[in-house]
Amino acid sequence: MSLNKYHLAGVLEAPIISEKSTNAAENNKQFVFKVQKHATKKQVKNAVEIMFGVEVDSVNVLNVKGKQKRVGRSVGQRSDWKKAYVKLKSGHDIEFSAA
Repeated sequence: MSLNKYHLAGVLEAPIISEKSTNAAENNKQFVFKVQKHATKKQVKNAVEIMFGVEVDSVNVLNVKGKQKRVGRSVGQRSDWKKAYVKLKSGHDIEFSAA
């Protein structure tokens, strides 16, 4: 594995498993990932194709603003992060439950 492939593997931080993402996966073959803030659509596409061995149809990304949280009298803010919706081509699938 070259340095470039190691870099692409670090682009994906974690899959997002929620009711909304599960419905997107079942109905539209879209999978949702938390990605690094500086990641581009091309980097996300290459990372998913290399890590999971699938073909990606399209990638949509959005920035999620951190929420304000309060601890006692002090107010802080959680970090902003980036979310990516990855749509796979027909005939491809990602299994997260398989070990």
